[in-house]
Amino acid sequence: MTAPPTELRSACRTSYTEDQTVPYLTVPQAAEHLNTSVRFVRRLIAERRITFFRVGRHVRFAVADLDAFVQAGRVEPVTAASVWRDLGGVA
Repeated sequence: MTAPPTELRSACRTSYTEDQTVPYLTVPQAAEHLNTSVRFVRRLIAERRITFFRVGRHVRFAVADLDAFVQAGRVEPVTAASVWRDLGGVA
C-alpha cells in the first residue's frame, strides 16, 4: 500500500486556531469548559447525567449540551418575597 500524496494528507488534517470554534469537545476539554475535573465529567457520562456522542470508542460533547447542563443546574437565590410566596400565607 502506498501513502497518499503529501497535499492530500495535509488537506485532511485540520487544525483549529483561536478564532475558530470547535464543534465537539473531548473529555478533558469538556472538563476545562465546565471548570471541573476529568473524573467528574467521566462520572457524569457513566451516570448518563449529561448528553454526549460516541464516535467509535471516543466520547465527544457539543458545547451547547454542556451549556444546557449547566443551565439546568441553576438555582435561583432565596428572597423574602419568594419565601412568602412559597408559604402561601400558611404562617
